[in-house]
Amino acid sequence: MANQLVLVLDFGGQYNQLIARRVRECGVYCEVHKYSLSIEEIRAKAPIGIIFTGGPNSIYLDESPKADPQLFELGIPILGICYGIHAMAYALGGKVVSNENAREYGKTDTFYNTSCKLFEGLPPEGISWMSHGDSIAELPEGFVSVAHTASCSVAAMENVHKKFYGVQFHPEVMHTENGISMLRNFLYNVCGAIGDWTMGDYLKTAVEQIRAKVRDGKVLLALSGGVDSSVAAALLSRAVGTQLTCIFVDHGLMRKNEGDEVEKIFGDGRMNFIRVNAEERFLGKLAGVSDPETKRKIIGEEFIRVFEEEAKKIGTVDFLVQGTIYPDIIESGLGDSAVIKSHHNVGGLPDYVDFKEIIEPLRLLFKDEVRQLGRELELPEYLVMRQPFPGPGLAIRVIGDITKDKLEILREADFILRDEIMKAGLEYSINQYFAVLTNMRSVGVMGDGRTYDYTLALRGVTTTDFMTADWARIPYDVLDRISVRIVNEVRSINRIVYDITSKPPATIEWE
Repeated sequence: MANQLVLVLDFGGQYNQLIARRVRECGVYCEVHKYSLSIEEIRAKAPIGIIFTGGPNSIYLDESPKADPQLFELGIPILGICYGIHAMAYALGGKVVSNENAREYGKTDTFYNTSCKLFEGLPPEGISWMSHGDSIAELPEGFVSVAHTASCSVAAMENVHKKFYGVQFHPEVMHTENGISMLRNFLYNVCGAIGDWTMGDYLKTAVEQIRAKVRDGKVLLALSGGVDSSVAAALLSRAVGTQLTCIFVDHGLMRKNEGDEVEKIFGDGRMNFIRVNAEERFLGKLAGVSDPETKRKIIGEEFIRVFEEEAKKIGTVDFLVQGTIYPDIIESGLGDSAVIKSHHNVGGLPDYVDFKEIIEPLRLLFKDEVRQLGRELELPEYLVMRQPFPGPGLAIRVIGDITKDKLEILREADFILRDEIMKAGLEYSINQYFAVLTNMRSVGVMGDGRTYDYTLALRGVTTTDFMTADWARIPYDVLDRISVRIVNEVRSINRIVYDITSKPPATIEWE
């Protein structure tokens, strides 16, 4: 029996896949499709509910994406979020306007009508996360307002008879108090969800889909040793067994001892494993390059070329597998979303790739979901909880041009940071932590002599989904030990700074 399905129709906002993640958290299977998915395809999928996402446009402009009016004739419950509430109101005869007096961004006091099924059992007042300059001036026929703020009279609306709901705010982000409960209410109280989807179901479905796609073909997997590619390797190994070959490209941009650790874990004979030592090749291509986007694209190009060369050595290979996860895709630009930064395994891919197809089995998962999948695959906990590490490696943690000398400085400093975090027992309470070698030098004094050396930045964040993050409050005594050790044990560093910026406005990585 197929799982119940909720469709998330994408209108181009940055939080769209986060909505899908929240739905899955509630035990309901969902798929994300562009807003233009045909009515015939929607009928064939037989969803129990539809969610319209946010988006960057104004609904009343001719070029803005619109909801198909036939959607509202299917008898399926619909929830519109942010731009989605405007799309619903506009399609059903309401009026949406630009209203300078009603512009709201960030945390906003919001008042709810708790007789509405969305807000049933929740407090009548709370903080919601707003991000809008347009607002609903006239409700469509049959709708009533069920939430408001000081400047927005329609912060939510409902048509009980039609089972249509809309919210001006973003319930999917953690900043909205009880936001996930609101989504759960929509799924269970309005759509009639029974909660029949788990990560075990995802694993079963993923294995079946991979087998159907690959058949008797050969598969090459880009193994970095990080959580994402390791889970992808275990998943593909379960699906196609010896048809899989894992290639680990040691590009010389790894953390201290990491290349040897990867080989120890995966080169034990259980998988077809090849280690390619390509440090000179990558550093040669990166010589003199300072722009981070250019770095990423060079690394993406070289990765593919190395895989092509290795594939020819082992015979015809049909598929390339990458451990791309959804935050990579969103930041690289999804649909109408803005490009924040190109990831080497997404936006950095060359135009021509010598494989039949690229398989990305984790592309709809967030980091914590990837870890859940790793546990389903019975990977060891130390590997599942390994610190996130970007595909371009230390290339994007050395600001400016890259040299062997700078990489060695950063490796030693980063090792000390991670060592002291573990000694303090903080490795699981800080979701990501690392060092960045800046290209800034400053004056210092050591041994009564003047120094003019690098400034090292430390970064630690707490997050659940890596789409938003807060800076980690590492205790001062731990930061002090880290700073003292690095300055004393690592040459060419005389100043340590700690990054206390959240995401947004910053990204987690510096480049």
